[in-house]
Amino acid sequence: MKFLKFTLLWALCFVVSTNAQNKPKSEENKEVKMPELVMVFTKTAGYRHQSIEKGVETLRELGRENGFIALQTESSEDFNPQNLKNYKLVVFLSTTMDVLDNNQQKAFEGYIKNGGSFLGIHAAADTEYDWAWYGKMVGGYFESHPNNPNVLDATIEVLNKTHLSTKHLQDTWRRSDEWYNYKNLNPAVTVLLNLDEDSYKGGTNGENHPIAWFHKFDGGRAFYTGGGHTEESFDEPEFRQHLLGGILWCLARK
Repeated sequence: MKFLKFTLLWALCFVVSTNAQNKPKSEENKEVKMPELVMVFTKTAGYRHQSIEKGVETLRELGRENGFIALQTESSEDFNPQNLKNYKLVVFLSTTMDVLDNNQQKAFEGYIKNGGSFLGIHAAADTEYDWAWYGKMVGGYFESHPNNPNVLDATIEVLNKTHLSTKHLQDTWRRSDEWYNYKNLNPAVTVLLNLDEDSYKGGTNGENHPIAWFHKFDGGRAFYTGGGHTEESFDEPEFRQHLLGGILWCLARK
């Protein structure tokens, strides 16, 4: 937690210093607009994805290009009211199993209820099975995935082409990843992308197989995408734009 506080302070000081140096004299007295801060939470208590580090790197790149700062942490202690209020968005990047204790869960619930945002990537749905509030927020839990191999080409049906995360896509999107089957799907979410189970083997959800969705939840915003198992995912221009659109929606840019 001390490291994250130092990183947060350093990032803010760097931005203020850079902006001050680059400002024309005519704007010296104008208030400097601070970039929005995004916490990237990567703690795992089960399987750890090799793609996590690549995902963090990608989120940092997207932040530099789009006016937000992505700060990674693996410390559950950072989930306290004082620290969380610094962030406009908290990303769970392939977290697994039980990563927060009861007090930390309550702090995060308070953060969302006060207008905070959540974005889950891939194994965020394989997290906190005994925390019902989290299950409703993330929108569904991991149940299973295809085996031998578990990374497959599949066709994704684009159901919503107006959202920031999908407006760049065609009607269908063919890509390779590890595809989750879900349980306890929240019917209140708006589904953006649906997996065509006829296009690969191992799907168990049937015709209704959402793979990305969003909703306003308990005072805040929540977005989830099932992609991101592979490191290669984060090099795909269309997937990067999909992630960026989800982030920008969570930041209420639209």
